Amino acid sequence: MPELPEVEVVCRGLETLLKGKILRSSHAFRADLRYPLPDFSVLHGAKLEKICRRSKYILMYFTCRDGEQRILCWHLGMTGQFHVLDDDVSAGSHEHVRFDFNDGCSLRYRDARRFGYANIFTDQTWLTSKWLKVLGPEPLLNHFSGAYLYQKCRQRKAAIKTFVMDASTVVGVGNIYASESLFLAGIHPKRAAGNISEKRIYCLVSAIQQTLQTAIKAGGSSISDFVKVDGKPGYFAHTFKVYGREGEACGHCDSKIQRITQSGRSTFYCSTCQR
Repeated sequence: MPELPEVEVVCRGLETLLKGKILRSSHAFRADLRYPLPDFSVLHGAKLEKICRRSKYILMYFTCRDGEQRILCWHLGMTGQFHVLDDDVSAGSHEHVRFDFNDGCSLRYRDARRFGYANIFTDQTWLTSKWLKVLGPEPLLNHFSGAYLYQKCRQRKAAIKTFVMDASTVVGVGNIYASESLFLAGIHPKRAAGNISEKRIYCLVSAIQQTLQTAIKAGGSSISDFVKVDGKPGYFAHTFKVYGREGEACGHCDSKIQRITQSGRSTFYCSTCQR
């Protein structure tokens, strides 16, 4: 499943290629993905002003012909991909939606498992939507700090990995990046959140931010279906310190990387380096 760095990479790629273009037409090849698709025709003739991200949602801001701003919100699910092509390119495998712009380029949405979903909001309906209400702070903005996370952790018995993967605590720290961040901070993934010192929590916040920023610069992690909008993979997976490396030697101490299951997800760690 694409995590925050992958979604950020997609947003930046789309912003570069599509910002300022006018949406000429759209076509949905099916009525639903994970949920029923919205009526994209309300965006025809609209100008795409900007593309950004909130958590793992891709937000496309359009100014419509009536002067109203509407937000096309996408979640990529597990296998969703966006590709920007010429509008005369035939539909590819698992292509479910296409958007054709005034200059002859076409945005295609492909999703093999169809767990992605979309909706259209106004500014007001987005701010009050159930999708937004449950989200914690962005990990790369100032609201996510050592002081914030330490306060959230107090008297919490949940394992720290499970705790930081909870989107109500902080958004976008998925399974890969939680494992990598905890290794960088030297914290055992099963340690209770409330039993970690303030100093180590500050260290963890720094590790999360460093890990995510490094992953974004590397174009994300392509370990399954993820590719950037140009069809090329991301390369952060080549630098994994623990994720997916069960039984291999730790690069710091030569102990074997171990794997456990937490909340149904695989966790990778070094029992020597992480306490």
